Amino acid sequence: MNSTAFAPAPSVPEADLSALAPTRERAKAMVLAAAANADAVDRDARFPQEAFDAARAQRLLGMQVPVHLGGDGASVSDVVDVCYMLGQACSATGMIFAMHQIMVGILVRHGRDSAWHQDFLRRVASEQLLLASSTTENMGGGNVRSSTCFVDPVGDRFSLTKNATVMSYGAAGDAVVTTARRSADAASSDQVLVVLLKKDYTLERIKAWDTLGMRGTCSTGFTLTGTGALEQVLPVPYEKIHSHSMMPIAHLTWGGAWSGAAAGAVARARKFVRNAARHANGQMPPGAAHLTRAVMSLRALRSQLESAMRRFEAAGMNAELIESLDFQTVFNLLKVNASELSIATVMNALQATGLSGYRADGEFSVGRALRDVLSSAIMINNDRILASAANASMLVDIPQYVRD
Repeated sequence: MNSTAFAPAPSVPEADLSALAPTRERAKAMVLAAAANADAVDRDARFPQEAFDAARAQRLLGMQVPVHLGGDGASVSDVVDVCYMLGQACSATGMIFAMHQIMVGILVRHGRDSAWHQDFLRRVASEQLLLASSTTENMGGGNVRSSTCFVDPVGDRFSLTKNATVMSYGAAGDAVVTTARRSADAASSDQVLVVLLKKDYTLERIKAWDTLGMRGTCSTGFTLTGTGALEQVLPVPYEKIHSHSMMPIAHLTWGGAWSGAAAGAVARARKFVRNAARHANGQMPPGAAHLTRAVMSLRALRSQLESAMRRFEAAGMNAELIESLDFQTVFNLLKVNASELSIATVMNALQATGLSGYRADGEFSVGRALRDVLSSAIMINNDRILASAANASMLVDIPQYVRD
C-alpha cells in the first residue's frame, strides 16, 4: 500500500492535498460532493448522483483501466485509499465505488485474453461507465459461489434470467456484471461471469430497499433478464476469478470504506472531547477513555488492511500463492476482522460522545456511521465465513514454536 494510504479525507475541515498522489487529488471533488449530500442520500435512500457526477468529471470510474486502454493504470491500493476517503464522507458512496471497482479490477486481471472485454474496458475509461454487480440470488444469504440462473446459448448468443434479490445501485448502472451457471445442466458452483450492457438487459423490481443503514446503495431486488453475444462471457471460470480477485479485492475495498466510516466517527468523537475539555478548563469528559479505545481499534483495523494489501500486491497473479489455504483464509478472515473492528470503533466513538453522538442531528452525531457499519457483519454473513474458515483451519499446519 502506498505511503499516503489512509490519510485523512479532504472533507471538513478541508485538507491540503498538494503532496498527494494525482488520483487522490482528483478524488477530492468526489469526496466533497459525497459529504455535501450524505444526509440527503441517507434520508431519502437515493443514489448519490452528485458524487458520481464528480467521479465521472474526474475520470475516476476508469482509474484501474490500463493506460494503453485509456485509463490511469491505478492499483487496488489506490482504490482502497479512495474508498477510505469516501467512507469518511458517505459510507454508501464509498461502498458503491468499491463495488464498481471490484468489477473493473476483475476485468483488468482476467479479461486480458478477451478482445471483447478489452474493448469494454476502453469504454469504461472513455465513457466512464458505472458497473453494477449481480452475485446474490434467491435469498442465498450471500453465498456468491452458488447460482441458480444459467447461460442459455443459442448459436453465438445467449440469454439468462436471474432472481437478483439484492442488486446494489442496479437501476443506476450503465452495465451489469453477473454470475450464472455455465449451462442448464451445470452444477450450481460451476459458474461464469457475464458482462451485460445497458441495452442487453431489463430489470423488473421485486423487492424494495428500506434499511437501517447503507441506504444510499439502493440495493433493490430485481428480476434480471438479459441477452448478449457469447463473447461477453469471461473465458476464465468464476471459481478462479472468485479466489484470485473477487474475494480479496472485495474484502480490501469494503474494509477501506468501513474503516473510513469508522475514522469519520473517531474524528467527531475527538472533536467532541476537545470541545468538552475546552469548556471545562481542561477537565476531560466522562467518555474520554472511550476515545482512546476507538483510536486503538481504528489503528488495529488500518494495520490489518495495510498488511493484507501488501500481501495481495506481493502475490500478483501467482496462482500457487493465491490459491494457498493460508492466503485464502487470511483474506476471508480480513472481512470478518474489518467488520468487527469497524463496529467496535464506531461504538466506542458513540460512547465517547454520549448523547451528542446519539442524536441524529448536530456536528457530533455518529448515528449514520453506526447504522452503516452494522451492515458489514451481515454483508456476506460473518457466520458463513467463520464456518468455512473453521473447516479450513483444521488443515493449516501450526508452526512448531507455538505447539504444546
